[in-house]
Amino acid sequence: MNNKTLSIVSYITLIGWLIAYFSGKDKADALLRYHLKQSLGLAIVSIALNVILNFIVSLVPSLAFLGIVGWVIIVFWILGMINAANKALKPVPVFGKAFENSFAFIG
Repeated sequence: MNNKTLSIVSYITLIGWLIAYFSGKDKADALLRYHLKQSLGLAIVSIALNVILNFIVSLVPSLAFLGIVGWVIIVFWILGMINAANKALKPVPVFGKAFENSFAFIG
């Protein structure tokens, strides 16, 4: 697979991220490294928000409408895939700038 395809695959769950990381580790260019960072950061934020919101909703069930945040995260994943498909080095909304200089092991 080429780096553009791996960049797109990196947004498809953590399994896709692992496939993209290990398949492209040796031949990673700036595009792949950038989208690996963005998708990993988005996955971490997604998991953290899920845990926090589930805890809040278990305490106060009337706040179940906060689940809409999950749909917002899905939109961010889709925007990341679109950016990868267009070979754009654009961060995902809200959280993306924080991930640009994170995850030094990616490169």
